[in-house]
Amino acid sequence: MKRLFAIVLLLAGAGVTGDIWSCTTFIISGRNTPDGKPILYKHRDTGTLDNAIAFFSDGKYQYIGIVDSKDTWKTEVWGGYNSAGFAIMNTAAYNNNTGDTTKLTDQEGVVMKLALQNCATLADFEKMLNDLPKPLGVDANFGVIDASGGAAYYETGNSGFKKIDANDPALAPNGYLVRTNFSFTGTVNGGGGYIRYATASETLNMAAAQNKLEPHYLLNCISRNLYHSLTKVNLRAGLPADNKSTDFRSFEDFIPRFSTASVIMVVGTAKGDDPSATMAWVVTGFPLTAVAVPVWISAGKDLPWVVSMKEDMHAPLCDAAMWLKGQLFPITRGSGYKYINVAALINAENTGILQRLEPVENEIFRKTTELMASIPAGKAKNEKIREYYKWLDSYIIQSYKEIFGIEMK
Repeated sequence: MKRLFAIVLLLAGAGVTGDIWSCTTFIISGRNTPDGKPILYKHRDTGTLDNAIAFFSDGKYQYIGIVDSKDTWKTEVWGGYNSAGFAIMNTAAYNNNTGDTTKLTDQEGVVMKLALQNCATLADFEKMLNDLPKPLGVDANFGVIDASGGAAYYETGNSGFKKIDANDPALAPNGYLVRTNFSFTGTVNGGGGYIRYATASETLNMAAAQNKLEPHYLLNCISRNLYHSLTKVNLRAGLPADNKSTDFRSFEDFIPRFSTASVIMVVGTAKGDDPSATMAWVVTGFPLTAVAVPVWISAGKDLPWVVSMKEDMHAPLCDAAMWLKGQLFPITRGSGYKYINVAALINAENTGILQRLEPVENEIFRKTTELMASIPAGKAKNEKIREYYKWLDSYIIQSYKEIFGIEMK
């Protein structure tokens, strides 16, 4: 375990300043998903690689969110949803405040916490943005869904916002919108993330064409996407023979990147369902070395042990994922973090880290589907969920120990 934390600290201290704040997100209207439920998705990149999930009851509504594993966890939330079925996330935009010399910045996490505390609908969020003192201290694309079928991005700067509605066929003909690190209504050619935007857009277009806009497929085709839309490089092609050798490849401008810290995918409710049926899939840690875990707010402060914050502010699954990540990025000096050892990740022998985790996550999705089928629509039964969490924690802890020799503590 000491070695695990040594590598975690080493990775956290690596020079990744060029990659931080490079999130990739999308929202899908319920009118375009197979089950009629809207989806909000955030693949998070940040300079704080240790992330956890926390439950809060300090506002009008209870809520669950991604937090940094540091002292600011009580004041900033980086994506989540509340008991009213309202969910929010963000990406940094970099082109909404061109020429603005305002010194107040980086308030996105504070704004999202306020929204989760107080908002039930898109209209509530719009009113909050209008009522907050200006400048807002943000340059962001806020993605929002609610239990009434609302789904929209708010391209927001210090003085105001522009709404892009995923339910408007003129703006989102396929019922979904993608945002990386630029706003469409901001300064033209400003911001960043254009290559990742193209990759995510191409991927979602293909998923929609195959009627696969559903959680498990989306998680794998976005956060485990190893295709580069500009260079056409596909790291899943021409695999190394096994995991015993090294095969370093450039790992820049893919959707997953060294600075990826977590994923949250909120699955909202279909029209007529109780908001308590809203749930989320979360990945704490690097998504190429961590499995997705389901969480429901209806179970209250009880959350899966593996993804929730402990006294040291760490989540056990995040620590385990960071240790495995060290095997993918063994070069820690200079620009080593820009190069991934593909042989350790995926190979022709199916002994890569990601390949060994796939059956584990498949079983989690299978069992979760069974659980949700056993719960009447819109009626999340707390005791069933808490019992499921016990199995889930035990299964993940045992799997990481048996496969990789990692003991979560």
